[in-house]
Order: sequence, then C-alpha cells, then structure tokens
Amino acid sequence: MTTETNVPLDCHTFTKIGYKALQSNKHYVLFLCILFVGAFTSTAQEQKVVPLTVKAVQDTIIAPLFLAPLESNGVVKDSVATDSLNQKPPLLLDKITYKAKDYVRLSQKENKIYLYNEAEIYYQDTELKAGVITMDYVKNEVYAGRLKDSLGNYTQLPYFKQGSQIVIPDSIRFNFDTQKAIIFNSRTEQQAAAGALGSDAMKVYAEVTKKENDSVYFLSEAKITTAEDTINPDYYIRVNKAKFVPKKKVIAGFSNIYIEDVPTPIFMPFAYFPLAVGRAAGVLMPSFGNDPNTGYFLQDMGYYVPLGDYADITFSGDFYTNGSWGMRAASVYTKRYKYRGNINFRYENQVRSQKGFSDYSLSKNYNIQISHSQDTKASPNSRFSASVNLGSSEFYRNSLQQRNLPNTQNNTLSSSISYSKTFPAYPSVNMSLTATHSQLTSPTAQEDNPDNITMTLPTLQTSMERIFPFAKRDGIKKGFIQNINFQYDLNAQNRLTTNDQDFLTSRMFDNARFGARHRIPISTNFKVAKFFSVSTSANYEDVWTLETFEQRFDPETNTVVRDTISGFDRFNQYNFSASVGTTIYGTFDFGEDKKIQAIRHIVRPSISYGYAPSFDQFYDQYLDGNGNVVEYTRFQGTLNGVPRLGRSNALSFSVANVLEAKVRDKDSTKLEAKKIPLLSNLNISSAYNFESDSLKLSPLNLNGGTTILNNKMSINFSANLDPYAIDNNGTRINTLNINNGGSLLRLTRAQTNITYSISSDMFGKNKDEEEEEEDPFDYVAQSGGRTDDLFGRADSFQDRPMDSKPDGDIENPRYGTKIPWNFRLAYTAGYNNRARENTFGNHSLMFSGDIELSPRWKVGGSSGYDFQNSGFTLTQLRFERNLGSFNMRFNWTPFGQFKRWFFFIGIDASILSDLKWENRSQPIRN
Repeated sequence: MTTETNVPLDCHTFTKIGYKALQSNKHYVLFLCILFVGAFTSTAQEQKVVPLTVKAVQDTIIAPLFLAPLESNGVVKDSVATDSLNQKPPLLLDKITYKAKDYVRLSQKENKIYLYNEAEIYYQDTELKAGVITMDYVKNEVYAGRLKDSLGNYTQLPYFKQGSQIVIPDSIRFNFDTQKAIIFNSRTEQQAAAGALGSDAMKVYAEVTKKENDSVYFLSEAKITTAEDTINPDYYIRVNKAKFVPKKKVIAGFSNIYIEDVPTPIFMPFAYFPLAVGRAAGVLMPSFGNDPNTGYFLQDMGYYVPLGDYADITFSGDFYTNGSWGMRAASVYTKRYKYRGNINFRYENQVRSQKGFSDYSLSKNYNIQISHSQDTKASPNSRFSASVNLGSSEFYRNSLQQRNLPNTQNNTLSSSISYSKTFPAYPSVNMSLTATHSQLTSPTAQEDNPDNITMTLPTLQTSMERIFPFAKRDGIKKGFIQNINFQYDLNAQNRLTTNDQDFLTSRMFDNARFGARHRIPISTNFKVAKFFSVSTSANYEDVWTLETFEQRFDPETNTVVRDTISGFDRFNQYNFSASVGTTIYGTFDFGEDKKIQAIRHIVRPSISYGYAPSFDQFYDQYLDGNGNVVEYTRFQGTLNGVPRLGRSNALSFSVANVLEAKVRDKDSTKLEAKKIPLLSNLNISSAYNFESDSLKLSPLNLNGGTTILNNKMSINFSANLDPYAIDNNGTRINTLNINNGGSLLRLTRAQTNITYSISSDMFGKNKDEEEEEEDPFDYVAQSGGRTDDLFGRADSFQDRPMDSKPDGDIENPRYGTKIPWNFRLAYTAGYNNRARENTFGNHSLMFSGDIELSPRWKVGGSSGYDFQNSGFTLTQLRFERNLGSFNMRFNWTPFGQFKRWFFFIGIDASILSDLKWENRSQPIRN
C-alpha cells in the first residue's frame, strides 16, 4: 500500500513515505526482539537523565534552500546551518532621500535615477545639491553638475557637504560605498583660527581634486588664497600638486605666488600651510633691513606658544650686525567673568659706533608692563588690580623699535598695584594695600629732580564706614543731634626716592621714609530757615613716624648739623570748621516762539569758617652764628609734614555757577526743547585770615569749563587773581594793587585747554554714533601715551593690527561723492606773571586728522606747533592704500629729533601675515 502526505505550502517541505509488506518464516524471533527492546526502553525512562560529556561543535555546513527528504525511519538525512561569518554586510547603511524641482526619472534599463533642476540628495551626514544629479543605484554612485541657461551662463553649481566640510565645484562624482570622490574645479574655505571670518579664512581652489577619505584630499593645479573672489583672485599661491587635510594643513610641492595672474619671482620648492582651528604654536617671521648706525638687522623674529585655553606667550628678538640686540616677551591671559591681563618685558642692548672710537657707547635699557583687572562678579568683597609701566628713563627715546615713536613724548612713567578687601559686617571696613611708582623721563625734569623715581612700598589705607551714634541705623535722620557722625581712616606709607642708577638695587632704600596718619572726622549738618544748609565738623589727626631730625648749630664748622634720631615718635593736631550754603535759581524767559526760549542760571554760594590752634609744644630753638633764635621742629623732613605753627582763624567763600539755555529743537516733530550748557561750571573762591598780621586776603581762584558745538569742543580754563601789589623784587607787599596804581586784581597765573574733534559722520542724517571699544591691551596707552594720535601712531603693525574693510561692495556712486574724514585739535596755553615775568610757560597747538580720498586711499597726519619755543612738535605723515587682499602703508616723520620713515606691504589675512615686505629707517639721533 502506498500513502502520500502533503505538508502546507508555506513550509516549503514535501515528504513521501512508502510502505511494503514484511515477510518472515520465523515469526517468533521477531516477537521476542520486540519484547526485549520494549523492556529496555521502559527501564531507561524510569531512571534519571544523565547528560553526555560530548563537546558541542558548531556546524559549518551551509544549509540548502529546501530541507532534505526524510528516510523511511524518520531520521533527517542531513541538516545544514547558515554560516553568518562569511556573510557580506549591506553596502548602504542608511536611507537615501532625494528630490528635484522639475522631474525625477527612473531608468531600470540603465539602473539610474535622473534628477533635474534644484536637485538634492541626502545620505547620513552627506548633503549634495546641484542643477542636475545622476545616481547609479547599482554602483551606489552619483554624479552632479551645473545647469546652462539660455544665455550660456552656468547656474546651480554643485554644493557638496560632508560633516563640516563644504566644497563648491563645477562637477563631482561621489561613491557612497567607498566615500571617495573626484571633484572638478572645487572651491572650499578653511577657517584659519577660531572665529576667523572673511579675508582671514583660507580659500583653496583646485582644477581636479581626489577625495581619498574623510580627512585626505589630493589636489592638482590648485590655487591657495585669502581673497574674497576665488574665481579671479587678486593674488594666489599656485601649486602643481598638494595634499589637503581639512582643518589641519596643506602640504604642497613647487609653489609660486601670482599677483593679478602674473607670476612673481617669489617661489618655494615646497610649502606648508597650517589650517588648525584655534591657536597653535609657530614661528614669527622677522623683517629685515639695513641702517648706517646699526648695520643689517632682523627685527621681530620670534616664536608664539599658546598656554592652555586662557593664556599665550610670544618670544621675539632683534639682531643687528653692529652688536646691538633686543629681546621681548609678551603674554596675554583672560578668563571670562574672572580676570584678564597681559605682561610685556622688553630689553635692548644698544651699541653705538665701534669700540676704540670716541663716540662709542653701550646702553642697556628695559621696560616692564603689567596689566591685570578682575571682574567685579568674581569676588564682590575683594579685588586685585595692577597697572605697571616702569623701566629705564631712556627706553622710549632711544629704542630701536619703530613702535615706540608716539611714546617718545611721554614725560612720566607710573605704576600701581593694589589689593583691596571689604569686611561687610557693620560697621563695614575697607582695607587696601597699594604699591605705586612714578618716574620722570624727560631730560629737563631729570635735571631739576636728580632723584626722578618715587615709590611707595607699600601704602596701607584703612577706612571705616560713617557711624551715627544718636540715630537708628535704618531710620530717617533729622536735626543737629541725629546727624552727628564720625569715621576713622588710616594712611600708612613707606616712601622712597631714587634714580635710574640705584633703581632695583639695595641703595634705593637709603632714602626710605615711613609715616602713618590717623584721622577721626566728626561732622553734622542741618537746615536753617528752610533754604540754608549748615554743616559743622571737627577733625583729629595723629601722625606717627619712625625717625626724627634734631638740629643744632656747630660753631666750629659754622653750619647747622642735623642728627637723625631713630625710634618711634608722634604728634597730634586738630581743627574745627563750619559752613553755610544755599542754591539760587534764576530763569530768564524769552518766549516759546523764540529760538532761545529761556536761560537758567544756578548759583551755589557758600561761606566757611575754620579755626586751628597752634602746636608750639612740638617746636624747639637754637642760636645761629649771629645769635639769632631759630625755631624748628624735629618732625621737619618726615613723610607727613610738620605740626601747625601759628593759629589759623580764616573765613573763606566760594561761588559755583552753572548757565544753561533752553533751545527749540530743529526737528519739528520733537515737542520739548533741548538743554544746551552755556557754562558747565564757573567757580570763584578766596579766603580771609584773621590771624595774619599782613596779606590777610588770599588770591582769588577762578576755574571753569564748558562744551560747545554739540559737545565736540571742550574748553577748560583757570586763573589766579591777586589783590595785593608787589615790590621791585617781585615780593608781595601789604598794599592793595588798586592803591598802588594798578587794577583791582592782578593776574598772576592763567591756564587754558581746548580740545576739538569733528568728522564727516557729524554731517550725516539719522546716523547713530557708535563708540569704538577701547583695546585694554593697547601698547601705546599702556606705556602712558595718548589714546588718540596727536603724538603720532605706532609704526609697527605687529602690535597694532591693520584696519580691515567691511565685507561687501565698496560704496562709490557714479554721480555722488563720499569722502570720510576726521580732525582732532588740542590747544594749551599757560601764562605766568607772579613777579612781572609776563611769559608763557607752555603754549602749543596740536592737531591730527585722516581723510579717505577714495574708497581705497587714505592719508593722514599729526603735528603741532610750540609757540613758546617757536618750532614744530613731533610731525608724522601717513599714507595707506588698500589693495584688496593687500595693505600698503607708508609713515614718515620728515624732520626733528625722531626723523624716520617706514614702509610696509603685506596680506591682510593673519594666516598669511608673514607674506610681507618692510623697509624702514632708524631714528637719526642728534
């Protein structure tokens, strides 16, 4: 009998079993075998299952698509498992999405997809946009190209982006599997530094680019430039072959610089262009030249090193063939919301002439600058700050560096390092520790003051807040009693004077003086008759010193001998004062229909009375050689002066004036008039001493100031007017000047300062003025120079980056003219006539300005005239030409002690700032 069994189709397994009749002559034998097997099987099922110790081995036989047929005994003939080790992974790891504006056509015959007009393909981090894209979905390869319009112009250039890398070629072939690509006429932009934009970015153009992987590109016939136009750049570096690693470097073979497609003689057998994002250590290329005084030289050769994320340091030096040399170290550090600062150290070893000649000289000059400022949010109750500028007095005037030209006019170097701490608990106490330095640098000042350096090491200042003992702390204080208050402050100094030779040696402490002054002021104030403010005060001082000076006359030498007495000593003194004042308002109305609607005059008169006793107990006497009695105090020559000798009983008065005008605004849309200051302040003061036996009336002091021309011109003035006459020797006598045949008051001193600033922006319409943020590390300002250019500008462009033009087209209308310009002026005059000198101590006019003759031409200059000495001050002429990617400058000081010139041409972009040419003259010293 034959039976056929069908398995469901979804098993994909078909089994066919056939049965045949079994024939045997010995039926009992078969029956006994069946009984034996059944008994053995029953016994095994009742026992515990014991696992076999055979080690399992993975079957490596590949299973067929269909299961093997079963034998008649029901056992599978062979079973094969699928091997997963040799299985090839899928080629595409993500879904590809695509679209196009006009059409998307699928060709099964060519196994390709065609996308036309604004085609886009996205796959993982790869983005491709182009006018036309062809994708082979068998090879997983895509081709992208441009579109040509009816005028023959190409549009919709391919845009290829993978990760953060962007390439804009003419056409590209890219394989999704291998990630390799062939790019034709590619243009890419690499940022040279963190935050670099525009011309500071490196542009790479190549006719053929082979993308090997995500980090390596091979270029053929490439152009490297920082110009905005990569198709027709004004300059580029042409390389035949190069290896390009994005964000890291470009390694090129033979390279040649082209300017306006014209090759230059500047070439390199190989080139390396670093493209690392952020700061990186590197060599600073020097500038070279020749000078008759110093010979051939290399300047500003150095090395830059970043120090972590918050600081850096630059080492540079100068070398001259005559033996002169200089070295510099500069470091800048900053941490947001914490602190910022910089440190500059400069040293110059200057050799003049040759050894053996009469004019040979060797000078060693140095300068140290330190600036540190702490953010107020970092520590509200403590603060550390530093502003240091110290060194040789001759450093700026004799420096071999052109950048120090504006600083040659500085007469003083000053420094200050301070730490302050506030204890906020009531009563709050503020303490500060300060070290200061002041140094005269001009030759005239050094002749008048041989010890031209004054330092305090240190100054301790302590003050306690004002305390009102008779009033509640948070209540309103009324009347004489409740307004009584007192304070306490301490000022202790260790002051020393020295000169350049002894500075920073142990001899600088020979003239050190220590002194401390304690003050306790007590005051109160109240109203009288509603309109008068009355205030009274008393002040107590206690002065300490660690040495005093006794004096005696020595008849043998006929001189006064001063003996220094070491040890603690002190004196105290006190005084009383009271004042009454009020405020008077006067308004002159002219009518709202007038241009000047009103003028307001504010007068603040005040009268003060002061009394101070004489402290004769601190004075001693000795007899001189003529038998005259000489009175002196042992505190003469100490730091905080001497006790008061003679009683003071004086009445003083002052009048403060403010004059304002109310003017109708030119803008008719504004309803309210605007206020214009006619006289910002005019103060008059004098005093009368009741205790003086003569010359009781003090000179009249007058000072004032105002701003005019829309706050562009500032005028300040001061004068002294003496009511007493003088004799033929120029000494004041107890006779009023008007009674001596003169005027009521005699002008003895006058000073005026006028500054004026104007620019073309003032005449623009609806233009808001934007204040430029000052550079906190400006070298000229840190050196004590002016923040403007009235003393000239620094010639070195390493410390002062070149001004960059804004992005976009330069505004230059055909039928219009736009010439930006600016002008600054400063006038100062000082008049002296104390003893009929009738002379000007200083009288000079300084001016500076710039004008842009065209969008790319700029000229400027600064100069001045000294009317007292009948000569021009430091004069500088400046010329600047913007050449697109280049910048050319020429600075010239045509005459004077610091006669010199400086020429520079170089690339604006910081990454190629070493591609420059400089030539300069050294200062001609008289």
